[in-house]
Amino acid sequence: MSAGKFAVVGRFMSLTFVSALCMAAISVNGASAQSRPPIDRLQVPPGFKVEVWQAGLPGARTLLLGPKGTVFVGTTGAGRVYAVTSQNGEHQVRTIAQALTSPNGLAMKDGALYVAAINRVYRFDDIENRLDGAQRVDISQQFNLPSDRHHGWRYTAFGPDGKLYIAVGAPCNVCEVDPNVYGNIRRYDLASGRMEVVARGVRNSVGFDWHPVTGEFWFTDNGRDNLGDDIPEDEFNRLPRGKEGANFGFPYCHANGIADPQFRKPDPCADVILPVATTGPHSASLGIKWYTGSMFPPEYRNAAFIARHGSWNRSRKFGSDLAVVQFDSAGKATVRPFMTGLLDERRDEHLARLVGILPMPDGALLVSDDLNGAIYRISYSK
Repeated sequence: MSAGKFAVVGRFMSLTFVSALCMAAISVNGASAQSRPPIDRLQVPPGFKVEVWQAGLPGARTLLLGPKGTVFVGTTGAGRVYAVTSQNGEHQVRTIAQALTSPNGLAMKDGALYVAAINRVYRFDDIENRLDGAQRVDISQQFNLPSDRHHGWRYTAFGPDGKLYIAVGAPCNVCEVDPNVYGNIRRYDLASGRMEVVARGVRNSVGFDWHPVTGEFWFTDNGRDNLGDDIPEDEFNRLPRGKEGANFGFPYCHANGIADPQFRKPDPCADVILPVATTGPHSASLGIKWYTGSMFPPEYRNAAFIARHGSWNRSRKFGSDLAVVQFDSAGKATVRPFMTGLLDERRDEHLARLVGILPMPDGALLVSDDLNGAIYRISYSK
């Protein structure tokens, strides 16, 4: 499928719909996958354009760009890892791994692809030269990850320090856990085998990134359920330099200082780093990437884009959009919707559910949709 075949373009206060997307059947390693991304419903600011970059990727979630331009795609329920290559404007999709348990976590270093699948971690050496015969090496014993599937899908990335960061969610909606085992974000020095917990009290993070200017570590976190429609909100957190191992509240303190009614302790928020911004009640904020490209207007430079997967347990659904977080001169954050139309409010139904974000070398953004098995491309032109 060519990138420009199905697109929607922002125009002033409304949209011009270039074309609607009919049912598309695309072969993925010989298997037919059906998808119907809601391209005719998507709304973006003036000058921006959304296209279906690739469809036919069941369960598409985490996105990762290889040094040679391969886009790797992790999944959860599908159990697959895809590789999408481009030549002369045409895409080829390969399934390089399958029958894995929620292989959501993808990271790359020195030409090797690392795949985290709950308590298993696999390494695929020289992967971009071996897409048609990828061989995996099981290196799980280096990580000692818990096997719980509740919040067990991993998000992983190599940091600027060369260490592998892995998020380990709490195996529950809300419960007391050993903070060195669950509800944390870890980093591993693969050379020495040393592990450190860099953030504790993190209920379920499925996205993190490093600020392009300060180098500080930022991450999303999903708040607990069953406290009502509007609390607690999900979080966008910053780990200050020198605060490795800090506490972010779970299970005693949520969002901007809400004490948990079930799990109590004196001054539950006293030692907690509160979020820089909250991202909406039960929004399921997942992927986050800082924008450093030159394609988008200057006001988006060093802004954070967050994929809000959308709520599942509110009386009316919330989320299902791509949000942008921008900062004023005083450092105050503002969260606002950027790409909308993924929620049918009349029917209270998700039309698409966003997960992963991938900045591309040309300045465009790729965003995955695991409901429709699609990847969208967002670009800008004056």
